[in-house]
Amino acid sequence: MSTLPVIAAVDGSDDSRRALDWALDAARRRRAPLRVVHVRQYAAWTQPDVLVAGPPAPDDDPVLDEVRDRLADVADRPVTEYLALEGAPSAVVPGLGSTAQLLVLGSRGRGGFAGLLLGSNGMAAARDAECPVVVVPRPGREVHDGAAAEPGPRVVVGLQVEAPDEATLAFAHTEAALRGARLQVVAAYQWPLLAWAVPGELVPPVIDQDAVENETRTLAEGFLAPHRKHHPDLRVDVVTAPGDAAGHLVAASKDADLVVVGRHRRRLLVPARMIGSVTQAVLLHAAGPVAVVPPDPTNG
Repeated sequence: MSTLPVIAAVDGSDDSRRALDWALDAARRRRAPLRVVHVRQYAAWTQPDVLVAGPPAPDDDPVLDEVRDRLADVADRPVTEYLALEGAPSAVVPGLGSTAQLLVLGSRGRGGFAGLLLGSNGMAAARDAECPVVVVPRPGREVHDGAAAEPGPRVVVGLQVEAPDEATLAFAHTEAALRGARLQVVAAYQWPLLAWAVPGELVPPVIDQDAVENETRTLAEGFLAPHRKHHPDLRVDVVTAPGDAAGHLVAASKDADLVVVGRHRRRLLVPARMIGSVTQAVLLHAAGPVAVVPPDPTNG
């Protein structure tokens, strides 16, 4: 059985060059081939630096030519394929995930508005691709609430103890093992808890915060136990914290190699694919690369 490639979506922008470097490293670690894809969109009436009037010859692609030159002298480069496709990138790029083990792209491409934190292609891929998607942000994002982390490589993953996602946990453990990194598991819990006393009145329940935190940690350790068996040498640190999960994950992203989050599961009454609010916030504000993992289709 052939190994699925790591795909880097490029468009000639600085963002896509950073994504290419990340994908190259990922392919090496996975001992997988690298596929570099440029989705070309053409229209005579649009911005000349974004779209080109009239398609060129199939083999005429300056973006891919630049990538070939960039990778020509790279040592230990994996088997690399170059592919030019035509169409709307926001529609074509997510479809690349059906033939990849990992899809990597920059947070923004050449088009769009300068103030956007995440371009339409990144959002569409994170929402719709069938494989995990890594979005590599521009450097310089500041995280003000993050505490100083222990030095060394680190992968961060969010764990919702009320609805754990096994695909996300498995990906995070594997990625940390591939990188020789420690895995930091962030399990946030709601606090203060509120309960209805009489109609229209919310009051704090008679429950101790330490008890809630201990229960959160116990549940987290239980969900992590099967993954520890597969990665017995991996250091896993569980962090439990009250409040906003997105805020804790963004804070933990400071100096992290990767932050891993799950995509929103489909619901019976909302069958369309969605990105949950926590995942969207992490994509917009994390200081480093973010991996969005689709749920295992066999688990709904």
